[in-house]
Amino acid sequence: MGHGILLTDVDFMVHGVFQYSFFGHQVWITTSHVCILIVMLILVGFAIAANRAIVKGSEVPGGFQNVVELIVEKLDGMVDGSMGHAAPRYYNYIGTVFIFILFSNISGLLGLRPPTADYGVTLPLALITFSMIRFSKWKYQKPMTIWEDLCSPLPKWLPIWMPINLISNCAVPISLSLRLFANVLSGTAMMALIYGLLGWIATAWPAALHVYFDLFSGAIQTYVFCMLTMTYISSEIGDGTRR
Repeated sequence: MGHGILLTDVDFMVHGVFQYSFFGHQVWITTSHVCILIVMLILVGFAIAANRAIVKGSEVPGGFQNVVELIVEKLDGMVDGSMGHAAPRYYNYIGTVFIFILFSNISGLLGLRPPTADYGVTLPLALITFSMIRFSKWKYQKPMTIWEDLCSPLPKWLPIWMPINLISNCAVPISLSLRLFANVLSGTAMMALIYGLLGWIATAWPAALHVYFDLFSGAIQTYVFCMLTMTYISSEIGDGTRR
């Protein structure tokens, strides 16, 4: 009985906040929606402040302007290092995805349930990336090259491997979304177990675990998602020559 009472305190699930009717269907606003809204408000506020700092900035940056320029420089450098000549076309997309996922992953430090611990968040992110990959391939590769890739490793006149290659392509968003979702959810579940099972004993020392699960692991998973995105896109662009 005692163990049952303790286990009821463990909660890392998504909960409904309120319900409303939408074209005859009952729709729930969940904790994930609320956390995403909070993260977005923080990012929008930061973006507005950053824009004002750059517009009204001085030749020699200092304080907040220096922080903003450092963030932009590091993000652009990361994209440059992975995508080469194609990098300028993807600065905005990769930078936006990186900042959103990073803030979502570390939002647990603010007492929120990380939005990326919800598969309904990571899957759309992966689908957007998948659409970007497919768009880049059709924009920068010739139709015959695309056909040869689908038939690879066999000759283009023998498309036996095409179904396998198509399945491999369609597995990209599933792989990206599940990797991010599973890693963030596991950290959220671990912290919920610690607080739920230990109660008042878990007051100060779990801070070190927060640093690992929320900050360190969150940053690593953000980097992995963006790095895989850039790798996939770069492989589809090839030499970047428009057809």
